[in-house]
Amino acid sequence: MSYIYRILLKDDASRSPEFWDMIRNPYEVHRMVWRIFSDGTRKKRDFIYRMEVRERSPLIYAVSESEPVDLDGIWEIDQKEYSPVLRTGQHLGFSLRANPVRTKRNEEGKHCRHDVVMDAKKLLQDSGCPPDARPREADLVQQEGYNWLESRAERLGFSVERDLVRADGYRQHRFLKRKGNRRVAISTIDFNGVLTVTDPDRFEKALFTGVGPAKSYGCGLLLIRPL
Repeated sequence: MSYIYRILLKDDASRSPEFWDMIRNPYEVHRMVWRIFSDGTRKKRDFIYRMEVRERSPLIYAVSESEPVDLDGIWEIDQKEYSPVLRTGQHLGFSLRANPVRTKRNEEGKHCRHDVVMDAKKLLQDSGCPPDARPREADLVQQEGYNWLESRAERLGFSVERDLVRADGYRQHRFLKRKGNRRVAISTIDFNGVLTVTDPDRFEKALFTGVGPAKSYGCGLLLIRPL
């Protein structure tokens, strides 16, 4: 049985500057959410999540088979059983924060992931397109973000239409993982719009397991609502 959770910081919880510095770092957010969904014994991630800041307070949405544990006593946790009723042809509003990437081989023949927006910018630059003739970044985000989502939609059990999807909120995140002091770079795009269910079984799996990479860092949770 899976559940969907809405997790808010309690009003009387400490809101120190250190706390706010921490939640600006996707890796520290990952550690914070892992602490909520792990009692110290689970080693495998069995949840997907998304964190937003609303009214100067963090708000976490999560889908998980495991029950969260407020080890620090600072969270309010609302829980609902998550068993959406889906049917072919159903139209749903959706929201998604994703890490859209293309996989290419480098000069050494290894597969590497490339941010779709930066990749499009590089292709324009390499083509000799003059800067004043290139699309605005917001237009590239819409175009490349939509193309990325549409290319994955069929195997995830839904379809989208270009005029019914907005892709914006593009951000680049660079941070260090504490273990090994390894540098990590991910980019995110926020999608909002309307989708159509084409395969209820595949779509249900996408709701429970997420869309695209970087799920450990708050990407991939597909939130839906009836229209």
